[in-house]
Amino acid sequence: MSPSVVSPVTRLRGLKPDWLRDPKVWRTEALAGLVVALALIPEAISFSIIAGVDPAVGLFASFTMAVTIAIVGGRRAMISAATGAVALVIAPLNREHGLGYLIAAVILAGVFQVILGALGVAKLMRFIPRSVMVGFVNSLAILIFMAQVPEMTDVPWPVYPLIVAGLALMVFFPKVTTVIPAPLVSIVILTVVTVAAGIAVPRVGDKGDLPSSLPVPGLPDVPFTLDTLTTIAPYAFAMALVGLMESLMTAKLVDDITDTHSSKTRESIGQGIANVVTGFFGGMGGCAMIGQTMINVKVSGARTRLSTFLAGAFLMVLCVVFGPVVSDIPMAALVAVMVMVSFATFDWHSITPKTLKRMPTGEITVMVVTVAVVVATHNLAIGVVVGSITAMVVFAKRVAHLAEVTAVTDPDGTTVVYRVTGELFFASSNDLVGQFNYSTDPDEVVIDLSAAHIWDASSVAALDAIETKYAQRGKTVEITGLNEASAYLHGRLSGELAASH
Repeated sequence: MSPSVVSPVTRLRGLKPDWLRDPKVWRTEALAGLVVALALIPEAISFSIIAGVDPAVGLFASFTMAVTIAIVGGRRAMISAATGAVALVIAPLNREHGLGYLIAAVILAGVFQVILGALGVAKLMRFIPRSVMVGFVNSLAILIFMAQVPEMTDVPWPVYPLIVAGLALMVFFPKVTTVIPAPLVSIVILTVVTVAAGIAVPRVGDKGDLPSSLPVPGLPDVPFTLDTLTTIAPYAFAMALVGLMESLMTAKLVDDITDTHSSKTRESIGQGIANVVTGFFGGMGGCAMIGQTMINVKVSGARTRLSTFLAGAFLMVLCVVFGPVVSDIPMAALVAVMVMVSFATFDWHSITPKTLKRMPTGEITVMVVTVAVVVATHNLAIGVVVGSITAMVVFAKRVAHLAEVTAVTDPDGTTVVYRVTGELFFASSNDLVGQFNYSTDPDEVVIDLSAAHIWDASSVAALDAIETKYAQRGKTVEITGLNEASAYLHGRLSGELAASH
């Protein structure tokens, strides 16, 4: 056969996903999905409690979110399910108006996410600086660890050796073999030990009853009126923003870990579709779960959509078919897994003395502010917004002094040329007006902006103020050297900004 001719069979084989072509990949993905499903159960129940709903509502949400996003999402191997951030947003709505309104808000939030995704909200990710991303990762690791603290306080003493044993298994088992994920081995061994020895420790079943049947689709039990819409809209929009921000940040993190690219626009729209589906199946909604994603990608080595799909599928199978067995899993086993995840997630390099010594003070400040706000509010979205604003302020302060003005007077003393160098925007242009000698300058003044760029109305207003000050003294000003964009902005705004005074 000619090398240029590809047979239909070969072409069809190339279309197959990795997990169909390679049994080893399939095994990795399936085992990763199982570990994530086991870790999802107590988390989903905990978030249900935060939202004030039945545990089944959170578990159904985790099932439908994971299965749907595996198909329509833009980031492979990322786990989406019921999350604490979403639970915190919609808890007041459930408390004041009931479950029907909560479900309606989840569906509307999904619609908002589809619209925002289509409008290109994912492009805003480029404005999140690296220092905010590092702060996001580190605060996430701290939150994951802090979430385990209640499971380690006021508990029977056997919990502590079980956690230590679980951590030891996850550290040393991979040295023996990586065929089976160490977290799964740890969970199985600790469960067998506690059940066989009859050790009385908190178990998954203590968190709440697991559902005994699959979710059934239906409409939310609310009046379909404008009043209902105005009631749920603020909660739905807040949930949409929080969910998108957390999902897009997680997708970017997975991109970096796996050294692959993902479609953030598709992920944004996919999150919306997943929430709409989740709402119609009676779930509480959700977004990307960073802790479980780290278990899937970093700890278990999953890389395809199969692991995400199986995480959701296994979750329901474990609840419906193996409920009694899953209920016997000691919480200590899952706590050990999450502590390991928090340790692996934290960017330890970012806090080494060598790194801190080399990093600019502003960058360290942004990272610390991001971590502090997230830990204080327990809300990753708020931390990212405050961190990004802090980064902008630091940047503005840094470049505010970059605009330099130098003056050269003609030998005949009739003209002075001011050469302005740098970026002119609201921060730097404030100092511009004070750098001219209005009283002693000759009658003709030239301001050369060939080495500068005008970015905003503040800069145009500053140039107008300079011209006015010279005009009051009977002197003329000529502005030269404007590049095309600066000339357009100056021509459009000059003389118009002081009209209201």
